[in-house]
Amino acid sequence: MDAFKTMNELGQKKTAFLFVIDFEMKMPLVVPLAQVDASQMLYDIQGMRNGGEVCRNDVQKIFSIKEAISIEKYEIAFKYCVEQLKLGNSYLLNLTFPTEIITGLTLQEIFFLSKSKYKLWLRDNFVCFSPETFVSISDGIISSCPMKGTIDAAIPHAEQLILQDEKETAEHYTIVDLIRNDLSMVASQVRVEKFRYVEKISTNQKDLLQVSSLISGKLPADYASHIGDILLTLLPAGSVSGAPKKKTLEIIQHAEQHERGYYTGIFGYFDGKNLNSAVMIRFIEQQNGKLFYKSGGGITTQSNLQQEYAELLDKVYFPF
Repeated sequence: MDAFKTMNELGQKKTAFLFVIDFEMKMPLVVPLAQVDASQMLYDIQGMRNGGEVCRNDVQKIFSIKEAISIEKYEIAFKYCVEQLKLGNSYLLNLTFPTEIITGLTLQEIFFLSKSKYKLWLRDNFVCFSPETFVSISDGIISSCPMKGTIDAAIPHAEQLILQDEKETAEHYTIVDLIRNDLSMVASQVRVEKFRYVEKISTNQKDLLQVSSLISGKLPADYASHIGDILLTLLPAGSVSGAPKKKTLEIIQHAEQHERGYYTGIFGYFDGKNLNSAVMIRFIEQQNGKLFYKSGGGITTQSNLQQEYAELLDKVYFPF
């Protein structure tokens, strides 16, 4: 694909660039960092950011849900996914849906107000404030931090509950194994450095606990010249698709009945040597003058309909 070939060429020249890759890989953007127009695109990648000032607004007018998918419609997709899982066609899959929201804030204001590891605003298109790393590369070491497992931090003994939950544990083992296998296709000496650690995420409504793991490996010495190939091999992100990927993607497309677009794709930058990137979750898209917050969660044979539906809505939040 042309975008990934461009990444290889820029990487070989040690030229810094920004990339935004949609889930279906039909609309990839690759822009030399020096050419990024701040009036069209804003990014903040763990403190590495381009222009703009913090916007001030009445943050009391946060947002309200106008229309979410009904639990009846969600149940149809959910039951289909569970059926496919029981047939052995997938071991884990990520099911997502849009929720229409109303807010007095612009997408750009949401970008500036949000507190998150990774933020991206694309004019008249979307804003993303993601807590999840896709892959990072530092001095030839590639790392990934998949997130699987979310719980309301206010629930008594929340951390203990999420870590002891059999369904969440099985889901996390599956995704860690998938990412470990993915990294093994591009790197050597792949290992799990940290398994199921818990982080707190603050939102405008509540605090959430999110469970992650850290997997890393060593890239070959000439990795910069193949940076596009590396990313293409690893896509789509396992934490927002499932395992095995090819068949799971077919199941997702049938269950969701729409293309995800940039949601659950990836974005990041390469500085000529090191790379940092995020999975595009916590995502608001503008369509025909309306705003849709896209969210979802992992489904296994042990999943509970009510709990998965609640998690989908719990993830509709602003991080400020």
